[in-house]
Amino acid sequence: MINAKKIEEIAKQVTDSIPPSLKNIASDFEDKAKSVLQSKLSQLDVVTREEFDVQTQVLIKTRTKIAELEAKLAELEEKIASS
Repeated sequence: MINAKKIEEIAKQVTDSIPPSLKNIASDFEDKAKSVLQSKLSQLDVVTREEFDVQTQVLIKTRTKIAELEAKLAELEEKIASS
């Protein structure tokens, strides 16, 4: 079985052996990639988590009310049919 600590040591050795100029390029690339992703995500038509949760609660209440009204309607239809 592979020792997790040994893997960490190897990863650290590899990271330490990368020249600083390449680390800077990688850092710049990461920053630019984040910037592009944030820009593109902001252009999407999405809602916040808070808005989603609020609408979920509204939907739950609406479904409950519809179920109540359907039961009431069925009861009234049954009364009319038996008259």
